[in-house]
Amino acid sequence: MASGIVGEYLALKEDSEADLLAMQMGDFYEFFGEDAVTVGEELDLKVSERSAGGETYEMAGVPVDDVTPYLTALVERGYRVAVADQRDEDGDTTRELTRLVTPGTLLETDDEDAQYLAAVVESGGRGDEYGLAFCDVTTGAFRTTAVSGTDAVGRALTELYRFAPVEILPGPEVRTDDDLLGRLRERVDARLTLHDTEAFAPGRARHALREQFGDAVDTVGLESDAAVAAAGAVVDYVAETGVGALASITRLQAYAPDDHVALDATTQRNLELTETMTGQGRSLFETVDHTGTSAGGRLLREWLTRPLRQRGELRRRQSAVAALADDALVREGLRELLADAYDLERVASRAVSGSADADALLRARETLALVPELAERIDGSPRLADSPVTDLLADLDSEGIAAIREELAALADDPPKTLHEGGLIERGYDDELDDLVERHEAAVEWFETLAEREKREHGLSHVTVDRNKTDGYYVQVGKSAADGVPDHYENVKTLKSSERYVFDELREKEREVLRLEEERGDREYEAFRRLRESVADRAELLQRVGRTLAELDVFCSLATHAAKQGWTRPELTDERVLDVTAGRHPVVETDVEFVPNDLLLDGAAAAGQERGAGGHAADDRRFLLVTGPNMSGKSTYMRQAALITLLAQVGSFVPADDATVGLVDAIYTRVGALDELAQGRSTFMVEMQELSNILHSATEDSLVVLDEVGRGTATYDGISIAWAATEYVANSVGARTLFATHYHELTQLADELPGVANVHVAAEERDGEVTFLRTVEEGPTDRSYGVHVADLAGVPDPVVDRARDVLDRLREDKALDVRGGSGGTKQAVFDLGSGQFRGTASSDGGEKEPLDPATESVLEELHDTDVNEVPPVELLSRVQEWQRRLDE
Repeated sequence: MASGIVGEYLALKEDSEADLLAMQMGDFYEFFGEDAVTVGEELDLKVSERSAGGETYEMAGVPVDDVTPYLTALVERGYRVAVADQRDEDGDTTRELTRLVTPGTLLETDDEDAQYLAAVVESGGRGDEYGLAFCDVTTGAFRTTAVSGTDAVGRALTELYRFAPVEILPGPEVRTDDDLLGRLRERVDARLTLHDTEAFAPGRARHALREQFGDAVDTVGLESDAAVAAAGAVVDYVAETGVGALASITRLQAYAPDDHVALDATTQRNLELTETMTGQGRSLFETVDHTGTSAGGRLLREWLTRPLRQRGELRRRQSAVAALADDALVREGLRELLADAYDLERVASRAVSGSADADALLRARETLALVPELAERIDGSPRLADSPVTDLLADLDSEGIAAIREELAALADDPPKTLHEGGLIERGYDDELDDLVERHEAAVEWFETLAEREKREHGLSHVTVDRNKTDGYYVQVGKSAADGVPDHYENVKTLKSSERYVFDELREKEREVLRLEEERGDREYEAFRRLRESVADRAELLQRVGRTLAELDVFCSLATHAAKQGWTRPELTDERVLDVTAGRHPVVETDVEFVPNDLLLDGAAAAGQERGAGGHAADDRRFLLVTGPNMSGKSTYMRQAALITLLAQVGSFVPADDATVGLVDAIYTRVGALDELAQGRSTFMVEMQELSNILHSATEDSLVVLDEVGRGTATYDGISIAWAATEYVANSVGARTLFATHYHELTQLADELPGVANVHVAAEERDGEVTFLRTVEEGPTDRSYGVHVADLAGVPDPVVDRARDVLDRLREDKALDVRGGSGGTKQAVFDLGSGQFRGTASSDGGEKEPLDPATESVLEELHDTDVNEVPPVELLSRVQEWQRRLDE
């Protein structure tokens, strides 16, 4: 028998293609064999061993009525869990697969983050277009897009990183693209699931979309076959899992990535938008998040990772934040009410799938009751009048909300945790149920008064009436009074100090109670199902109310932080400018006494403005070379520029006394790099790939932040790359750029390139002691105080002292040696002041000697190279070739 059960289990699991199978056996879902061991380890369940037919197998189980938390825990750990339910008909027991719960189709989650299921499809195997679809089954959100161009892979990865899906369905071509899959695994923490190849066929995919969304497929601008294939595959996968979530997915939204500011994965990590690079400290999201609802937190996270480019919508958001920031009393009242709001979007999805319990519907009722209270608070504030805040709730269907509340009034105020034990429904909702409840209560009352009747009629003492699962109802009499029990009592159990009895009338009444309990439970469950279906029918309204409350929550959150930190409303413009007065870093300012700094980047984009050399405006200032000591705050200064720009395009206020922000199409950062040896990439290779992506992708409407480009290789290689990159960005790209460097040779480019200017972070040195002033001033600096930082870091004194001696000698000579070979005596000299090679000299200080022909050849080629005309990648290749020839 056991062997047959295990065989059935293994066959069902093989059909499911799941990691684990929960198979119903009566009141429990059981796991067998290796699955039982895995579940026991993951969930700390007891694993037992059973033997039958000469075989031994492991077994672990969870109650049918309490399976959801266990499934949730397993799926959140990355497992796909199949469920096989038991059917009993005409004495025959059969089991069949009913659903497959996966990370991307898990409905019953308490995680406040979005739970996106994604699909990515490569168009025709060309690698120049990718279709993407993102579906959150817990809220019904469904979005799809297509990206194309020379860096289509990078743009696809950016969208995947932005949505952070928990499960990804790679299309057929993507599965064989080792580069994309490798970068996908590297950048996105998601399970990759191989779904049926046929589901990605454009014809079948479009049919699946029409089945789900009807004619909306033709009206949302879904033109890319790759996007259609991705969206159709998601719909097919959700349907195949059988979790019942499709009915809640009613809106198909096609979006263009160009609607939002491009933030590649590297930039999102470098700016620490939602998580820090070290796992310590606070991200931007954690800093500005004052939301009181899980839906509000999700929306705020989405806004931060998907900044907008539409000035009209951004100004609407700004106006809402401004009005709430200006009325602290009403704002705090709204936040207090919102703290009690439940996640209506997720309730709607669970109601549609048939998985919403009584507690979820009760909390939905309570949340809907908050809407008129919120509206009353908003309408009562003169400062909110005519602001976008007043429109939020006014646009909701108040009659529809009232109808849902009236329907849900039938739900008990304190419903039981399970749906079959009674007590779910208030009286007056169902006449037949009311009659059953009265008869059941009367039957229960007979037992409640039985003890007193038995005492009176038979003169007994120490009599109680109770009930348990084993014995059912019974009369319990203390042993001291047991001799006086009537003859019709039948002893069923002897305990240490008492005896238990039953009798015929008691058995008859018990059967009546059990029958009425079952009928009442069934009737109540049917009534509850009608309530849940009624809510499901209004799922779209619930979702809309949920999104509205989330938006109000985000507005209150941003206003709260703005008021608390003294942030200001930025002026938004289409001109290529970033003009900040007394700007601060939004995260750092909450931890330390922050020194504010001004910033001006002005691309002089205004029409008709006088132009200077190279076609640029005479006062063009698009590229800042930032120099200064280590640890002085250069990186903080540049990051705060990027974060102020990003916050402005979220619709938030910004940490500054005043700010004018020209809308950008993208923010790119290259701030440090880590070895990724597992992918065969060193620190310098990662640095160069990130630089390459920026140089290929940035436009004159972008903001670029570069920190220490070229520091990952030899000095002259690094200077050459940084020099060439500066010229390329300044001359060919034209993006607003901040470039921090310790290559002080680059500062002379401000005199040679239009739009390039020098600023430095000031330091003060007195009596050998250096003080970092944290202030940014105009002009360059020629010192980095690296030896001072080494001293602060605890480097041994002999090393620090020797470093100071060498530094002093280098400053006097203002030259560096470039030695060829091992122990050679000839040297070319690179003048740090002029940035040019000069003369030759003997290493022992003797007379100058002519350079060897090979070195002269390299110098001639270097002199003849026009860095303005040579692409950066080719220039890097030339530098590497020159270095090889010099080494030889």
